[in-house]
Amino acid sequence: MTNLSLLNRRVLKDKLTGKLMHALTILSLFALLIMGIGLIYKSSNILSAYSLWDLLTGTEWSPLSGEFGFFSFILSSVYATLLSVIMAVPIALLTALFLTERAHPVVKKIIFPVLDILAGIPSVVYGLWGTLIIVPWIADKLGPLFVDYTSGYTLLAGGIVLGVMIIPLLVSLFIELFSTIPRDLKEASASLGATRWQISRSIVLRKASPGIIAAIVLAVSKAFGETLAVLMVCGNMVGVPHSLFDGVYPLPALIANNYGEMLSLPMYESALMFAALVLFVIILLFNALSRIVLQNVEKKFKL
Repeated sequence: MTNLSLLNRRVLKDKLTGKLMHALTILSLFALLIMGIGLIYKSSNILSAYSLWDLLTGTEWSPLSGEFGFFSFILSSVYATLLSVIMAVPIALLTALFLTERAHPVVKKIIFPVLDILAGIPSVVYGLWGTLIIVPWIADKLGPLFVDYTSGYTLLAGGIVLGVMIIPLLVSLFIELFSTIPRDLKEASASLGATRWQISRSIVLRKASPGIIAAIVLAVSKAFGETLAVLMVCGNMVGVPHSLFDGVYPLPALIANNYGEMLSLPMYESALMFAALVLFVIILLFNALSRIVLQNVEKKFKL
């Protein structure tokens, strides 16, 4: 009788835990839905006054004259994010491979806390670093080699700062992924004569490829929505960038720069809410597409 009562309590706890997990999952999805509905509602003024196509493809930005073109802001965000990922992913991958496959335990004990510290540094500190170091370097050293003049507050500066910001996150995620690769696979490859690089390339990277994609998606989402660091180094120049040495104006910087000052203008406030909605939708679509790619990769690279 006692054993039966104990079993019933365990079954009841299991059912309650399952329902709680289910409720929390629905709640998180509901919060996402409410956020989207709220942004659509707050953007209704500008959406009713202008067509969606004109807003997304327009390049003119003069709110006081009724010009609301978001194309340059969207393009600036995409360019800065892609540039940061292109810079950060190879460095993070090679660093994580070295730390997991070749580094001495003493080196790991030193590097791992440093990565945690770098990942926890506020973005404004990275922005200040970019303003004091990267911007002058581009303006005085690198820029004159390619263009006649640049202020240093450029797309390149934003990409470098964002790249440095996401490297600690990527390295930490990659290390966790590589550490889960079964040691038997590596030893079997080594017994067949594979070199360390061949093991890293053909076993570690192949086995961890779905996780690598997921980590990159997380880093892209973080970089795309970054505000302060980008605002401080990108120049905040409205216009479509034509080179790495042009100033850019990403969507998060547009919202942060103008929201508090323009609440008295309903159309301007609606335009900024629409910018937030565009940012929200782009990240959602990117994550949805990445999940599809991730599923295909998991099927292709199963060992």
